[in-house]
Amino acid sequence: MPAHLTLFGQLPPSAEAELKRRLAFYAATPAPKAAIAGVIDLGGGTALRVESEGLEDIRHDLALALRGLLTSQDSAPWRPHITIQNKVEPREARRLQARLRAGFERRPLAIKGLALWRYLGGRWEPVRTFAFRG
Repeated sequence: MPAHLTLFGQLPPSAEAELKRRLAFYAATPAPKAAIAGVIDLGGGTALRVESEGLEDIRHDLALALRGLLTSQDSAPWRPHITIQNKVEPREARRLQARLRAGFERRPLAIKGLALWRYLGGRWEPVRTFAFRG
């Protein structure tokens, strides 16, 4: 799977048509500004922390529209990040984090679009991608 920010991890198939409509609406606007803002310790992995008010707004709007359909995990506060290392020994993860933090500089992150994926019991299938304008 390509680098991505997960807005929601588990939505029911019954929400697919509504999601397509809403994602197309958001994508009809310019891409939200975003930045890689730090390094996150995942215990057995490492991630890059992402900041984006525009994506936060989109996620908040979607959460309101989908209330009652969200799992407890998807209802929790959103911590946008890009996982770059997973399922390793914590010691190995800490070594990578130390190297990344040593030369870390905040930098812009291009957000190309929004994508809808379907989980098929072990693998993910792309449903549709909605590219931002501009």
